[in-house]
Amino acid sequence: MSAEMRMEHDSIGMKEVPKDAYYGVQTLRAAENFYITGLNMHPELIVSVAQIKKAAAITNFEVGTLDKKRADAIVKACDEIIAGKLHDQFIVDPIQGGAGTSLNMNANEVIANRAIEILGGEKGDYSIVNPNDHVNYGQSTNDVFPSCGRITALKLINKAQKQLERLYDALTQKAEEFDSVIKMGRTQLQDAVPIRLGQEFRAYSMAIRRDINRFTNAKDELCALNLGGTAIGTGLNADVLYLQKVVRNIALVSGLDLIQSFDLIDATQNLDGYTSVSGAVKSCAVNLSKMSNDLRLMSSGPRTGLGEINLPAKQNGSSIMPGKVNPVIPEVVNQVAFNIFGNDMTIAMAAEAGQLELNAFEPIIFYNLFQSIETLTFAVRTLVDNCITGITANVEHCRQMVENSVGIITAICPYVGYERAAEVAKEAIETGASVRELILRDKLLTEEELNVILDPYSMTEPGISGKDLMSKEMMKKEMEK
Repeated sequence: MSAEMRMEHDSIGMKEVPKDAYYGVQTLRAAENFYITGLNMHPELIVSVAQIKKAAAITNFEVGTLDKKRADAIVKACDEIIAGKLHDQFIVDPIQGGAGTSLNMNANEVIANRAIEILGGEKGDYSIVNPNDHVNYGQSTNDVFPSCGRITALKLINKAQKQLERLYDALTQKAEEFDSVIKMGRTQLQDAVPIRLGQEFRAYSMAIRRDINRFTNAKDELCALNLGGTAIGTGLNADVLYLQKVVRNIALVSGLDLIQSFDLIDATQNLDGYTSVSGAVKSCAVNLSKMSNDLRLMSSGPRTGLGEINLPAKQNGSSIMPGKVNPVIPEVVNQVAFNIFGNDMTIAMAAEAGQLELNAFEPIIFYNLFQSIETLTFAVRTLVDNCITGITANVEHCRQMVENSVGIITAICPYVGYERAAEVAKEAIETGASVRELILRDKLLTEEELNVILDPYSMTEPGISGKDLMSKEMMKKEMEK
């Protein structure tokens, strides 16, 4: 931009604006007042607000409240922004006072000045296209800002859901690959009963499938817009035909399944939908973090930990310990989850803090919600690409730990009784002898019977008991005779 300035005015007074800037006086005041994060608006939010302004211009032309020349220029300016141009002219901070007015006016001014150029005028000549009277006609920040936030969140949720589908597929593949790998199950970090590694990965995939379903429900929360409600949901200053058509047009412009809220007053003042969406994201983060904890535990070692699985080696783990490799991908997923938990609390507090006909705190809701959805998306992507698909199992080590564990006594309990089984378990712990050795020593069961009882599938598959297998073995022998 050149150092030359132009003079603009608003209700507060006159102010110099860079001559080449597409934004205007109200945007500049907001940029000066709200330097909070030092970040720019999310690019998807910029696209979404441009889509709304385009749909509004189309609708206003259709109902006769905007002439064709101005409508066409506004639509063309919006199309450029939707295509990624002029995003550097959106200079207001994501966290801002005023319930989003700063972003709305930033969009109005950029679109107006670009439309003025398209019509052959000079930036700042608002007699040609006015930010308020033309670009913002029939609208209020209070229906534009919530609507563009919902549209943006909907787009981001769609992207997150695609990554979760990839994670579900990857976990399902690992569940099949590891289906025959027997390992020790643990409760409260203590030996419990055997489980197959594939069953553990199947359980992870089931949790992710529920998250995918929650995201589908979250999209239902986001698709209803209060666009057309203007200031408080009563539709003041919006043409009746505009009110009836504008959401249909934004659906066409965005390509999303959008509807108008049943009660525009409710939709303008109550933001519980965002807490619901954030809750779905948080639930997913809980599952991802728990899974990551498990992956770190099962891969711990490699010599002195559990060492049941191997995670792909992605980078050196230490500047002082040669050869050390850390579980960096699960670690970063954990950290993303922690941040999402904090964001969810902020969103809940902001949604609760509204008063009467408007909640002024949507900027912080959007800032945190977009961050939560997007960081979760990226975390899932790296979890799939850099961790899950490359996991391998230490099959023999897993089997040996099962055989050496006292936990298998649970499978033997129905045949020798709880009290006798407890005595065997106690002696095994105290002496280091295996349960198998002690059972055979005391002639509580034969080796043949033990082999059947301790069959991996009889211990890990509901509905299949050692007694059933023993009966089948006996029948088989009888038939062979």
